[in-house]
Amino acid sequence: MNIRSLTRGDGVVIGAAVVLFIASFLDLASIDCPSGIDCSDYGTNAWDSLGLLMSMFLAGVIGAALVVVGRALPGRKVAGLDLGQFGVAFCVFALWTAFWTIIDMPSDAGAGMILGLLAAIVLAAGAIAAPLVPALKAPLMGAPRPQVPGPYGGQPQGGYGYPGAQGQPYGTQGGQPPQGGYGYPGAPQPQGASQAGQPGAPADAGQAPQGGATPAPAPGGDFSPFWFAVPVARPLYPEDGSPTPLAELAPGTWYLAVEQRGSGLIAQTQDGRRGVLQDTTGIQRG
Repeated sequence: MNIRSLTRGDGVVIGAAVVLFIASFLDLASIDCPSGIDCSDYGTNAWDSLGLLMSMFLAGVIGAALVVVGRALPGRKVAGLDLGQFGVAFCVFALWTAFWTIIDMPSDAGAGMILGLLAAIVLAAGAIAAPLVPALKAPLMGAPRPQVPGPYGGQPQGGYGYPGAQGQPYGTQGGQPPQGGYGYPGAPQPQGASQAGQPGAPADAGQAPQGGATPAPAPGGDFSPFWFAVPVARPLYPEDGSPTPLAELAPGTWYLAVEQRGSGLIAQTQDGRRGVLQDTTGIQRG
């Protein structure tokens, strides 16, 4: 899973699950120990109570994992429910168990129960609010800084998913063409190179766009692969036309457009999966 696809809501859920797991090792009840008596053997934690461990502490941890995995792999279902929905149900159940357990305790609640209840509240709230609150839907990590472009056709440095330069929205006009090598629109041509319309020029050669315009890729054989990033999370659908998304493109991550299909793009993710991005409005070219 690409860590750059995580949102702030996912960070809240993961953090709360970690605290909940730590609380399972702390004492569930507070014991008033008489002076001069060692009561260290009387303290119990969640691992001494299988029912409470499974229904509160581990249920919350499992729910957090399902929420995060469900958002990273949209479309996966368990018993007819989306993985994310299944995880939210686990988180709410963990909070329900923690609330009634701490109310029904015969003695004062210990650090394990108090910390566990607080973590369960944050966990359930984060799981429910993450896809609804705009502040929690923002990427957990910012977009990588664009690197200096290499020669035309060269492999970008720094690994898969990082374009050579900051781009512009798909199909928009304006801005300066990228510098760093021949072959870019508006870049100087080497001496002796064939120009469009002159003898020996290739059939698909044309004049460079005026004013630094960034042309929209043309369908067919004139399409050139390019890097792009989406402004908001958008689903990537299978090429066979299936309505179930195979992945979700996250903002702050660069993807490779390998082909144009109608008004959409065939995009490739970091793990090699290819699919159709149907909504290309506002995408940023690299």
